[in-house]
Amino acid sequence: MTDRVTIAPGRLAGTVSVPGDKSQSHRALMIGALVEGGVTLEGLAPSGDVLSTAGALRTLGATVELRPAADGNLSGRVEGPLTEAVDVIDCGNSGTGLRLLAGLVAGVPGLAVLTGDVSLRARPVDRVMAPLRALGVDVAARGDRLPPLVVHGGRVRAADYESPVASAQVKSCVLLAGLAADGPVSVTSPLASRDHTERMLRHLGLVVTTVEHDDGREEVRLEPGSPKGRALGAAGDPSSAAFWFVAAALPGGPARGITVHRVLLNARRTGVLRILRAMGANIEISNEIEAAGESVGDVTVTPGDLQGAEVAGGDVVDAIDELPVLALAGAASDDGLTVRDAAELRVKESDRISVLASQLGALGLTVDEFPDGFQVPGGQRPRGGRVDAHHDHRIAMTAAIAATFGTGEVDITGFDAVATSYPSFLDDLRSLGGAVVEQR
Repeated sequence: MTDRVTIAPGRLAGTVSVPGDKSQSHRALMIGALVEGGVTLEGLAPSGDVLSTAGALRTLGATVELRPAADGNLSGRVEGPLTEAVDVIDCGNSGTGLRLLAGLVAGVPGLAVLTGDVSLRARPVDRVMAPLRALGVDVAARGDRLPPLVVHGGRVRAADYESPVASAQVKSCVLLAGLAADGPVSVTSPLASRDHTERMLRHLGLVVTTVEHDDGREEVRLEPGSPKGRALGAAGDPSSAAFWFVAAALPGGPARGITVHRVLLNARRTGVLRILRAMGANIEISNEIEAAGESVGDVTVTPGDLQGAEVAGGDVVDAIDELPVLALAGAASDDGLTVRDAAELRVKESDRISVLASQLGALGLTVDEFPDGFQVPGGQRPRGGRVDAHHDHRIAMTAAIAATFGTGEVDITGFDAVATSYPSFLDDLRSLGGAVVEQR
């Protein structure tokens, strides 16, 4: 994918299918590698992050065969067993891949060194080091905080871990390590977070129980065991679909209505839809089915008279990756958008709070920073200009949607990062009527 694109204002309408969900794709590959005899895979995201996880598993001795399917996603097969890594494990740009793999390799005897590109090596891993140490795993990292992360695997003990943050990555790291533990493991978080790992493990016959306490805490307990062989896959990524949801919701904006086919509708992933609906967007869900323990359906969004919103607590957990593009809905609303409890945005591919404020500011939008969030006053419309996405895929795609809604062309650099999650984004933007020039 090109590093620089220019996108002009324009009206969007139509239907689109987004890549397979990355969260499901990472987990299908990793958990599938633990199934005796292997599993078949369908609908996996054709993204750089997912391919990095596939490569990491090959370094750990797994056989991973992936091929493009007719819908542009990946299908194939993964089969273990996993063994001590023959080389340093390269996780590319995938923070999810590295943090989940840390739990996976905890159960594999031997030494594993997990690293990635320059961006990933600047992203903290201490949040998974603490629970692994609680499970008796010997781990180390640069400055005890940053990759490379070194894991001495093979011994995992039963433990009950109290997580200070509501993070699906932390929870999943504990559960994946717990598959090799000498007894039950549990992880308690201050709030519920996305539960794809639990659903997938249950789908494969493992005993995973979840208790939501009256004070909002979530407790998940796993009985160690071996997953059974059943096909695994992914539905459409709601984080990728969010860009079209927001574009379609903007009043007087670029879209007359957009339908996204076969989107994952897990309640822990549809925070963006709940927020948009509360703001006044028109949202219709149809053709809803259940697939491998997850809800999947078609989502149609049409413009509405958007009101302001305040997003905090559990809504932030359920929409953490969609908050940057939701800033545009806040700008287009009557009363603006305020986001709190979102300090995690500062340790994504970029400091998304700072970069969002500076780069939307370059398009004439006011975004005020908080240590744990941001505020976007209402009644604003982007102008043309230049945006540096800081090689953060979500900032790049947010700028693209801002361009379609704006009053002039927007030149975006650092756009090549979009390949990590949504390599067909520009093609889909064109198919919906967007005006795109890829600069060489």
